[in-house]
Amino acid sequence: DSIQADARMSLFNYGQAVAALPSPVPGAIGSAFGGGIYAGITRGIDGGPDQHLVLLEGEAEAVTWDAAISWAADKGATLPTRTEQRLLMANLPDQFKPEWYWSGTQAGPSYAWGQDFSDGYQYYDGRSYEGRARAVRRLPI
Repeated sequence: DSIQADARMSLFNYGQAVAALPSPVPGAIGSAFGGGIYAGITRGIDGGPDQHLVLLEGEAEAVTWDAAISWAADKGATLPTRTEQRLLMANLPDQFKPEWYWSGTQAGPSYAWGQDFSDGYQYYDGRSYEGRARAVRRLPI
């Protein structure tokens, strides 16, 4: 009955329940989360689970694509995919200079995609081009 249900709910501790969740729970977009800044949810790749996207602090400047990949790996992270860069442009544009940034998505054997955070366009360039890079982490939901 409703009296018993009310009694059970009064014993429920929401804070303990959240702390017991197996995966972290983010706050609002733009808040601190997972060692960086929470950017939102990304769809799972090839049927994998959806993930929380976290933008890490710092950026690499004047780096080739290969150097950008290595820089992100040294941080225990990766470059964002093209799709993730769209999410970053939509949700965290103030975290980027109005410049062009490498993505982790290749466009053939000698090219890779990037995101221009001044006008929102995506295009590819030769992997030897020196651009900027930001690193991300993905946390499973």
